[in-house]
Amino acid sequence: MNTTMNRTTCKTRLAAALVCAAAGTLATLAGSAHAAGEAKNVIFFLGDGMGPVTVTAARIYKGEKQLAAKPGSLVSPERANLVMQTLPYAARVKTYSLDGQTTDSAPSMAAYMTGVKMRNEVISMSSDTVAVDSTGKQYINGEDTTCAPTNGKAADTLLELAKAKGRAVGAVSTTRVGHATPATTYAHICNRNGYNTIAEQSVPGHANYNPKLLDGVDVLLGGGQRNYLPKPANPGSKRTDGVDLVAAMQAKGYAYVDTGTKLKAIDPAATGKLLGLFSQSEMAYELDRVKQNLDQPSLSDMTEKALGVLSKNDKGFFLMVEGGRIDHALHGTNAKRALEDTLAFDAAIQTALDFMNKKDPGLKNTLVVVTADHDHAIAFNGYPKIGNPILGLVNGYADGKPTKAADGKPYTTLVFGNGGRPGSISFSDANDPNATPADIAKKIADSNVNAEDGKKPWIAPARGPVRDDQTTMDTTDDNFLQEVGINLGSPGAETHGGGDVMLFAGGAGSKIFKGTMENIKVFNKVKEAAGL
Repeated sequence: MNTTMNRTTCKTRLAAALVCAAAGTLATLAGSAHAAGEAKNVIFFLGDGMGPVTVTAARIYKGEKQLAAKPGSLVSPERANLVMQTLPYAARVKTYSLDGQTTDSAPSMAAYMTGVKMRNEVISMSSDTVAVDSTGKQYINGEDTTCAPTNGKAADTLLELAKAKGRAVGAVSTTRVGHATPATTYAHICNRNGYNTIAEQSVPGHANYNPKLLDGVDVLLGGGQRNYLPKPANPGSKRTDGVDLVAAMQAKGYAYVDTGTKLKAIDPAATGKLLGLFSQSEMAYELDRVKQNLDQPSLSDMTEKALGVLSKNDKGFFLMVEGGRIDHALHGTNAKRALEDTLAFDAAIQTALDFMNKKDPGLKNTLVVVTADHDHAIAFNGYPKIGNPILGLVNGYADGKPTKAADGKPYTTLVFGNGGRPGSISFSDANDPNATPADIAKKIADSNVNAEDGKKPWIAPARGPVRDDQTTMDTTDDNFLQEVGINLGSPGAETHGGGDVMLFAGGAGSKIFKGTMENIKVFNKVKEAAGL
């Protein structure tokens, strides 16, 4: 007998057996901990416009803040982690819409909520829906809309499916509650700009109420007073019928709050339905909310209160939480506000995890999904050294000195492929046949200042044939606008990007999120995990 051969064979068989046993054990654990259909609670986090570059930059920005508060706590800011990045499962998501390589927020979020590909501007409707009103006018720009009754059909949303199962449902956002992302959870309309009509769909008893909501969305928090409260009580109202939708919802049992102080006073145990509208339009950027000491709740505050109300339902709940103003800051090429809002969004994720781990230890019955609806035209460029300030000029890794462009001038790490600039207006505005010289002059003047920060002037390098020297510019100023490659007009003109976005998941059912998937497949996976 060949003793050596027998020993080798035995070792090989033993190793194989151990590997098989280990694999089987892991599979059993994963299956039992994350079986499909067990997530009676779903928290769907959506960072609007939060593409890979924004996530990366926010991670480094968080690391810088951590090191400033506690020197030596990290080897370098690059080694920090966002809360979303600690979730165990990850995937990539394709974001194109039915008619655009680069999507609008409405169909991209609607794809997550309904599993249906639709055209840009369309909210939670069938694929044959077109973004026109009853007269055939494209891309309505107004607060009311008249979609033809034959223009598509409503597509069921995850929120509606959860409601049909007897679960509590809610939507939270730092934008208007009728903005594209939150609206896709509870409304159906051919064009996202019909804000008054979208608001009416959330009001039980209204002629335009969405009956699939049964007794109503249980928690709705964000901005948007102008679409719910009429004149003269609300001078900034956009309502055209004088109807007080807040009063109508209060008559249906909703508690209503309009400040952060009032929201804190809400007792979830004694609250069945909650409506919170904290601003006329969008809520403030996190940076401005804090610095201006505004009486608006943070996204974490709203998330915690929403969970307090919804988690009382023994059958479970569905909650959508949007960091909506990340997108707006990126449209403005204002990286600092975008990163601050991304960190506030990430903090809300931590708040939710902390809250639910007390209610549901180990998230055995709770699925948490974090993703974005689309990317932006932001880029992370150059070869900056480790520890280089993410909002600063590029200092090279080889010599630590400012890296110069071909014109001999430095540039920042974060730049944009396109965007607006102060003192400029778009080609269409400049050539509007109905615009007077005074109209154009006003638009140019308005483009020079930040209306949300006391009309302080924007700080932005010239974006033309000759670049400004940024050596002496404070690129970390709140109102600094990153350099852009293509000038599209005034600040706010930057476009979405068409790249794939990241998805992070944890808790019950989360193991099914992996690889690269179509955005409509995210709907299927959440539906499967939650047993909807």
